[in-house]
Amino acid sequence: MIKVKSVIKTLDKANFKRWDDFVNAHPDGTFFHLSGWKTVIEKAFGHKTYFLYTEYDGAITGVLPLVHVNSLLFGNNLVSSAFCVYGGIIAENEASYDLLDTEACRLAKQLGVDTLELRHRERKHPERPYKELYVTFRKHLEPDVETNMLAIPRKQRAMVRKGMEAGLTSTIDTDVERLHLAYSESVRNLGTPVFSKKYFRTLKDVFGGQCEVLSVEHNGKLIASVMNFYFRDEVLPYYGGGTDLARDLKGNDFMYWEVMRRAVEKGVKIFDYGRSKIGTGSYSFKKNWGFTPEPLFYEFYLVKATELPDINPLNPKYQLFIAAWKKLPLPISQFIGPFLSKDLG
Repeated sequence: MIKVKSVIKTLDKANFKRWDDFVNAHPDGTFFHLSGWKTVIEKAFGHKTYFLYTEYDGAITGVLPLVHVNSLLFGNNLVSSAFCVYGGIIAENEASYDLLDTEACRLAKQLGVDTLELRHRERKHPERPYKELYVTFRKHLEPDVETNMLAIPRKQRAMVRKGMEAGLTSTIDTDVERLHLAYSESVRNLGTPVFSKKYFRTLKDVFGGQCEVLSVEHNGKLIASVMNFYFRDEVLPYYGGGTDLARDLKGNDFMYWEVMRRAVEKGVKIFDYGRSKIGTGSYSFKKNWGFTPEPLFYEFYLVKATELPDINPLNPKYQLFIAAWKKLPLPISQFIGPFLSKDLG
């Protein structure tokens, strides 16, 4: 009798559907494990990807999407998954998990990276260092729209009501033009380099109906816009921002409520508010919506590095850069930003 062994393979286009079928069926699968990210990252940023999977007797038993981000400014790292809040290994059994983890460490050494980073929602390797920096906010939605409105704490609910009273309306855009305008203005104001419009277009092209842009208007004028990802019974508002009018008109509060309302009407059961850094404005904003922060375990295998990378706006050494970036004219920040943001995965 021939004994079948698990094997490691690298994803090719012919196996995209098999990969996605596994991700969709696995309880720990996320939107960020989908095969489409391979296309998005290669096309929008030009980074090398290694989407690894284990196979046993012709069936996929585990997957691991890896992105190699090699930057003179921000270091040389292998990440699962870059530009995504979740990632890491998902597998049917311990043997498949171990096989993928071992291969990832071997590949990291072969590539000579500083670190291998696996972005988990749960602690997987207690012996490995991890960043105590990020949390995520997830909440179950009720099937009734008004019940969800009443679940928002009173002060934050008042902000949503003010947006309604101001006459704000929401609409679904078929392109990313207004999204990129609102988002780039917001991140410039935060001192962060913006992603290219090409990246947003590629996301929309690759993920189709799973990637939806909602924009908020006031008398036909753009106030705010957000790109939402739909996966199984979840919605994830991922890239969002507002114009200078958003604060006075409570545009962001209204925008996220509209995402929630429309999701409930579609039968979506989980609202994922996404990742935030502890102690930031977005962290406080999401807590004010009644969401409870859950720690994220971004675990590292150190290859050439002797300590964890610290590439985030809270790092004091970036404060001068952030202050200068906030003062850039918007068109200049939109032009220069993509050259930097493509390595900030």
